[in-house]
Amino acid sequence: MSPRRRWVLFALVLTAGVLNLVDRQIIAVLKPQISADLGWDDNDYGTLAAYFQGAAAVAFLFTGWIVDRLGVKWANPIGVVAWSIAAMAHGWARTMAQFIVCRIALGATEAMGTPAAIKTIAAIFPPATRSTGYGISNATGSVGAILTPLLIPLVGALWGWRAAFIIAGFLGVVWALAWFATTRGVDFGDQAKPTPLAAAAPTGTILKERRTWAVAIAKVLSDATWWFLLFWMPDFFNRNFGLSGLDLGPPLAVAYAGGAIGSLFSGLVASRLLAQGHSVNKVRKAILLVAALLVLPLPLALYVDNYWAAVAMLALVIGAHQAFSTNLFALIADVTPQAKVGRVTSFGAFCGNLGGMAIVKITGLLLVAGYGYQPMFLFAAVSYLLAVGWIQLLLPNIERYEPSAPIP
Repeated sequence: MSPRRRWVLFALVLTAGVLNLVDRQIIAVLKPQISADLGWDDNDYGTLAAYFQGAAAVAFLFTGWIVDRLGVKWANPIGVVAWSIAAMAHGWARTMAQFIVCRIALGATEAMGTPAAIKTIAAIFPPATRSTGYGISNATGSVGAILTPLLIPLVGALWGWRAAFIIAGFLGVVWALAWFATTRGVDFGDQAKPTPLAAAAPTGTILKERRTWAVAIAKVLSDATWWFLLFWMPDFFNRNFGLSGLDLGPPLAVAYAGGAIGSLFSGLVASRLLAQGHSVNKVRKAILLVAALLVLPLPLALYVDNYWAAVAMLALVIGAHQAFSTNLFALIADVTPQAKVGRVTSFGAFCGNLGGMAIVKITGLLLVAGYGYQPMFLFAAVSYLLAVGWIQLLLPNIERYEPSAPIP
C-alpha cells in the first residue's frame, strides 16, 4: 500500500467517525424542538438515550467478532451503511415506540464503528505512531461534535428536525461508495482477510485476561461521563442559561473543540515520549493521570453566572476525556494481540456503554425528581481517578505485546 493511499484511507476512517457522532448527536442538539413536537419530558428523553446505549452495549458483544471475522475492508462500509439507514429512519418516526426502535437500531449498528476504526488504524500505522493515529482519530471525532451544534440547528430551522436525520444518514451512503472506490486493489494484509472461525477465539477467552478487565472497567467509569455530557450538555445549557436552537451552536462547538485539542495533543505527546525511549507503562499512566486530574473542577460549572465560563470548564473536561480515551484505546493495541484487538475493543465499549446507559437514564430520573445536575457532576469529577486506580491495580506494569509471541 502506498503512503498516499494509506493517508486517504485514514481520512475516510476519520470521516466515518465524524458521521457516527453526528448521527447519534442530532437528537441531543434538537431535543427542545423534537420534545415540543412529540411531547417528551426529561424522563422520556433519558429513556431513549438509555435504549440507544443498551442496544450499543449488547451489539458490542458481537461487533468486535464481526470486525475480526470480516476484516477491515468490508467491516467499515457495512457498518457505515447500516447505521446511516438507521439514522434516516428517525425522519419518519412519529411515536415514542417508533423512536425507541430507531434508537435501538442506531445504537446497535453504530457499535461497528469503534472496533472497525481501532482495527483499521492498527493495520495502517506502525506501533510507534499508533498513538498519533488514535489521537487524530479522536480529535476528528470531536469535529463531528463541533459541526453538529453548528449545522444541525440550521438544517432543523430551514427544513425541520426530520430532514436533519435524513440528510445526515444519506451522507453515510455516499461515504460507503467512496470507500469502495478507494479500496479497489488495496491489500490490507491480514486485516483485510476474514479471520477463520477456528482462529476467532470466543469472547470467553478474552474474559480470562486481566488486560481485558483493566480496559473494561476503566471504560465503564470514563465513558459514563462522556455519554452523560454528550446527551445532556445541550440540556444543561438550555436549563441553566436559557440557550436553545441556533444559540446552542457556538457554546457546544467551543466545548467540543476542547475534545479535539485534547485528543490530538495527547496522541502527539505520547508518540513523542515513546519515540524518546520512555516506557509504555510510564507514558500511558502519566497521561491518564493528568487527564483524570483535569476533570476534577467540573462541578464548578454549576456555580458560574456566565455561560462562557461554564463552556471553558466543559471544554477542559471534554479535552481531558479525549486525552484519556486516546491513550486507553492505544493501551488496547499496546497489550493485545492483533487477532484480538477487535474483540477486546468491543468488550470494552460494551462495558462503557453499560455505564453510559445507566447514567443517561439516572440523569433523567434525577432531573424529574428535582435534584438537578449536581449529583452527576460530582460523580463525573472523580470517575477518571477511579479508572486510573483500577488500571494500576490490574496492570501494575504495562508491557507492549510482541507480535512474535504466541497468541494467548
